[in-house]
Amino acid sequence: MTESWLIPLIAFAASLLTFFSGFGLGTLLAPAFMLFFPVDLSIALTGIVHFANNLFKLGLVGKQANKDVLLRFGIPAVVAAFAGSWLLLEISDMPVLYRYQLSGRNFDITLLKLTIALLLIVFSLFELVPALKRIQFGREKLPLGGLLSGFFGGLSGHQGAMRSAFLIRAGLSKEAFVATGVVIACFIDFTRLGVYAGRAAAFDISAHRTLLITAILAAIAGAVLGNRLLKKVTIAFVQYTVAILLLLISVALGAGLI
Repeated sequence: MTESWLIPLIAFAASLLTFFSGFGLGTLLAPAFMLFFPVDLSIALTGIVHFANNLFKLGLVGKQANKDVLLRFGIPAVVAAFAGSWLLLEISDMPVLYRYQLSGRNFDITLLKLTIALLLIVFSLFELVPALKRIQFGREKLPLGGLLSGFFGGLSGHQGAMRSAFLIRAGLSKEAFVATGVVIACFIDFTRLGVYAGRAAAFDISAHRTLLITAILAAIAGAVLGNRLLKKVTIAFVQYTVAILLLLISVALGAGLI
């Protein structure tokens, strides 16, 4: 079956990519699951792979996290994630500004997605435009970054890209950037664990046990390779990787593709 090799392949590639960028695994893996499974089941399966991969990366690099940044950014992010998740439950339907079809599938452009997309474009330009690269956010802006990242993460699930947009300008080494992002991601995953568990309870997850284990192992293999390659890349490479992915994610988000 196609899903038996396509999903693990995407899990491996996305895990490798997200090791440098700090985001992307769930964004790329969820649509892959949705090609073969219902949306709710796909979200549950993606959540399990995402959480397992983050736990593995936590053991791999967690000790290199910057504790000051972790506290300044992570605590507001977790608090805001609760608020965003609560708001999501209160809003039954996001307002759709425009709906279109592509290859027989419906895609919705919403105000929330457009807002996040525009913010991500602005952050990506800070890494790509020389004049803007000289502007520093300063660590006093980290709590604001945590609030934005956590809130939008709880509301829409797109918290990784915004987290990386702030952390990449926090003056961290490449190792500390990766490790700090991993620890914060685990915090957010714990916050959203109840949501994943609720969705997973509605399905027979054991029926997809083999595929799930294969995807988790593929994601772990991507993380192991990413950790090895991290020693050979520069912080500039990580910064440009984040910037380019921010642009790509923002375009896909604004177009309603994710």
